Amino acid sequence: MSPFELVFALCGLLLGLAISEVLGGFSRAVKLRRSASQVRIGWLTPLLGLFVILDLTSFWIMVYDARSQLVANELTLVAVLAVVGTYYIAATLIFPDDPEEWRDFDQHYDRQNRMVVAGLLAANLGSAIGLIILEEIVPTPAAEMPSDADIAVAGIVGISILLLLIALIFVKGRRKNVAILATCIGLLLGGAVAEALV
Repeated sequence: MSPFELVFALCGLLLGLAISEVLGGFSRAVKLRRSASQVRIGWLTPLLGLFVILDLTSFWIMVYDARSQLVANELTLVAVLAVVGTYYIAATLIFPDDPEEWRDFDQHYDRQNRMVVAGLLAANLGSAIGLIILEEIVPTPAAEMPSDADIAVAGIVGISILLLLIALIFVKGRRKNVAILATCIGLLLGGAVAEALV
């Protein structure tokens, strides 16, 4: 097993569990909508769930892109565990554990969103700092160096997401929250399309 395979196995396991938590929440919400219960799903919780899935996917790709730089040691595994563990905890808070206890998922969002968003902000900052440190210790091989356009797209999307997450912690009002979440989702999807085309 290569050093990358060891690190990626831990990363993949935890990221898979986090994605499973969010997809399980979507599944429970769909089942509630099809039942006779009077639960209102709203837009906020599903948008937050979709953003988290896309953010987790972008982190997974980021780890894969750093495959030649990763070393298998305890520090690397602890750093990966800290970032992905934070993602996992945030993912578990998006949807209510017992959805039938909530008549309105927007109320659940109002109660949990700051904790979820703070976790996402911490995970994104942690991964950005980790990449900077990794690049200083083990520079990207010249053959794997991304193009200037890829770096620009990733930088613009990354900084924009961080600023929007900070705003999301402080902004009140459900419409503003919907707008910020939709913008974050658009940035991640747009960034993915731009990187694929460049």
